[in-house]
Amino acid sequence: PVSFERISRVSVKKGIMASSYVEDLLHPNEEHVHKKKMLVQGPKNSYFMDVRCGGCLSISTVFSHATTVVVCSGCATALCTPQGGKAKLTEGSSFRKKVD
Repeated sequence: PVSFERISRVSVKKGIMASSYVEDLLHPNEEHVHKKKMLVQGPKNSYFMDVRCGGCLSISTVFSHATTVVVCSGCATALCTPQGGKAKLTEGSSFRKKVD
């Protein structure tokens, strides 16, 4: 059987980029694995964040991909609005990612 190293050396001689051929199939890199094929399935791009209201400076926890309008509990102003993907923060509010 032909090994991957041999295929990559042959492809380098032919002028094909070898970086696409050289990979370890038995121990895949976790950052290039599909989210459903990972050992622990979970979202990659979403997170919880602490959002500080610009008016009353109170802090609320908001999901980054919120699908509803999140309202401040102190002054009843909108903190973020849904945009189809990530939620858009309103002007004057600031955020930081929550640490696990």
